[in-house]
Amino acid sequence: MSELRNQVMWNRLISIVEEQALALVRTAFSTSVREAGDLSAGVYDAEGRMIAQAVTGTPGHVNTMAAAVANFIEDIGPHRIYEGDSYITNDPWKGTGHLHDFTVVNPVFRNGTLVAFFACTAHVVDVGGRGYGPDATEVYEEGLFVPIMKFAERGVVNEDLLNIVRHNVREAGQVVGDLYSLSGCNDTGIRRLHAMLDEFELDDLADLAAFVFDRTDTATRERIRALPVGTYTNEMRVDGYNDSVDLVVTLTVTDDGAHADFAGTSATCAHGVNVPLTYAHAYFSYAMLVALAPEMPSNHASLAVFTVSAPEGCILNAKHPEPVAVRHVIGHFVTDLCLGAIADALPDIVPAEGAGALWNFQVSARATDPTSGLPPREILMFNSGGTGARPTLDGLSATAFPSGVRTMPAEATEQAGPIVVWRKELRPDSGGPGRRRGGLGQVIELGPTEGYEFAFSCMFDRVQNPARGRHGGGDGATGRVYLDDGTPFDAKGKQMVPEGRTLILELPGGGGFGDPDERDPEDVIRDHKQGYVS
Repeated sequence: MSELRNQVMWNRLISIVEEQALALVRTAFSTSVREAGDLSAGVYDAEGRMIAQAVTGTPGHVNTMAAAVANFIEDIGPHRIYEGDSYITNDPWKGTGHLHDFTVVNPVFRNGTLVAFFACTAHVVDVGGRGYGPDATEVYEEGLFVPIMKFAERGVVNEDLLNIVRHNVREAGQVVGDLYSLSGCNDTGIRRLHAMLDEFELDDLADLAAFVFDRTDTATRERIRALPVGTYTNEMRVDGYNDSVDLVVTLTVTDDGAHADFAGTSATCAHGVNVPLTYAHAYFSYAMLVALAPEMPSNHASLAVFTVSAPEGCILNAKHPEPVAVRHVIGHFVTDLCLGAIADALPDIVPAEGAGALWNFQVSARATDPTSGLPPREILMFNSGGTGARPTLDGLSATAFPSGVRTMPAEATEQAGPIVVWRKELRPDSGGPGRRRGGLGQVIELGPTEGYEFAFSCMFDRVQNPARGRHGGGDGATGRVYLDDGTPFDAKGKQMVPEGRTLILELPGGGGFGDPDERDPEDVIRDHKQGYVS
């Protein structure tokens, strides 16, 4: 096959998985998928190696799912993989890091031969247990655990599995609907792949996969050589749950790859902020790719050159049955941690630290009068603080980095349940000062509608430890959580918002970059005019 023909087919594969992802977005029930894009989608060869991923998705999902399909092949068994099958799990250690993410894998057969797999992941609104939050002390409390198993066999859906799901979650319609959406979007990918193979008169993807992996491996290793061979270290302190967490990385770079060792990082926590190593690996790989090869398509070969290790008992290497429900709270800091290690080697690339972890919350809305007949509802919303300032640009305000998810619009959140978002605005003075200013956080005020109260699950960080500036830049502002009368809320755990009251979230800002005295006077004037600085 000519190189040009292979390149055309490679681009076609990327368009196929993007359509696969958009099919999931358009059919999903949960706002986390439909509105925020908290998902991933990809196509794999017959050995379970990722050939292409959709642009729509998060690094935490995409990069963990890249390793997950091999687990499906092993657990299902090659002798039990049939045409028309669909496989499922939310195993945090064999999937994407916590029980709220379901991964679904569908095999692709052509002329009776297995030629590929399509896989996708999405965050569902509820999996039972304590609900989405950090309060559990074991994974058993965090919800329904579905091991790798068949969602459908030869086209026949496993109704026993769906019956178990329906009786163990609070929002059965949404969750079961999302499971069908996951399998259905894989079917969209399968149909488009067959059309492509027909058009190019191919029987399988073996030669194309070899081309993709060869070109990607060569290009990735070339980009790594922009980083001098050597050892780099960094440390970061974040809030954790009750006790601060120290994150430590030793990054070893060779001509052939980069290895991150997290020895020295704090021990696992009694609550669900622990991180499976596969999730830490995902955000380390993302850090390296975004710094060295931001335009590189993500696939098996681009990820294979990045490896990790961590001692057992480390918060970045949680083991079953340790609780991991909000693994993103610590896991999202891995990217800034690893970028900080190479900041001096790449001073024109690496930004200051940002807010990092998403400020997600889960609301369990319940009627204040149990006899009122008002139904219980589960509401999920993602929110972001500011990113760190970049060497040549200010930080981005209220933007998710490194996760990349969007927030749910206030209107969509209000449609999902009895909640009113009274205020959602940028937070003045929250971006760290510098030659380049850190991105601003935001202020969100919300509360229950008449007749309801909230059990509000907090999972917030950078309330005690701000995003640090770089090269003389100032720190970003820390976050705050409190009721409208000033009563402070804990940053983590389930707490009550009574009827008629509102909760105020002040999200953290990103760190500044460079000496503030070197900031362009016109930028200073503009900051004041726009209200970014008081």
